[in-house]
Amino acid sequence: MTTWVGTSWKMNKTLAQARAYAEALAATGPDRWPGLQPFVIPPATALSTVSAALGPESAVLVGAQNAHWEDAGAWTGEVSVPQVADAGARIVELGHSERRQHFAETDETVNRKVRSVLRHGLIPLVCVGEPDSVFRAGQSVPHVLAQIRAAILEVPRTDEVLVAYEPIWAIGQHGRPAAPEDVAPVFDAIDREFGGSLRGVLYGGSVSPDNALQILSVPGVDGLFIGRSAWEAERYLELLDQVAHWMQRRAGVVPVSKDPVSQAPMRR
Repeated sequence: MTTWVGTSWKMNKTLAQARAYAEALAATGPDRWPGLQPFVIPPATALSTVSAALGPESAVLVGAQNAHWEDAGAWTGEVSVPQVADAGARIVELGHSERRQHFAETDETVNRKVRSVLRHGLIPLVCVGEPDSVFRAGQSVPHVLAQIRAAILEVPRTDEVLVAYEPIWAIGQHGRPAAPEDVAPVFDAIDREFGGSLRGVLYGGSVSPDNALQILSVPGVDGLFIGRSAWEAERYLELLDQVAHWMQRRAGVVPVSKDPVSQAPMRR
């Protein structure tokens, strides 16, 4: 299965900064990370700039941070799925906790957007996750499963849907990194209920070079959705190389070294 490793820039970067980042990725060549699917999700203003800078041969997919469920109309301030696709997006991020909290995004609107994204042949990346109070009450699993069920309700092709599990207590500048044992029950539950019916399930929330491989070692984790640790191109490239090298070692393609990264537990 493909391992997805991507980042969303949120409301950051000018066009010049976005172009420089994309050009740094474009300079790496399309075959640098076998088995990985890199992706970047810039703000809407930089979609076409990033897509053009990467070029048509790039291994890096470009995404949008949001899109409306209608194709066109009187929706001031919104962008449609056809519009973000026209600007170069192949992925659309939906239902991030910030949009749910600050912009009244609901399970129903996420579901409508998922169906619109699929209708236009793009990949929906649905963000789910529980607040700290739910985590401390031991209710993470039912909370997250309910969000996924709502997002894919009456969706005909769930095998095209990516899910990013991002516990709210772990994301953002002041989030606390999750330990593998914190998230393993959620991934196990997702696999038991939806195993084989989703395109993949990623983890996001204070991901860094220090914990990326430990999180990937959790059964059911198909990739990483990275925040500020990947907002500089050099750091994102380092993370991609780290994950690609780890995957090659697991597959026996390169010898295992004695560096600290090689000591990370292997996912079974």
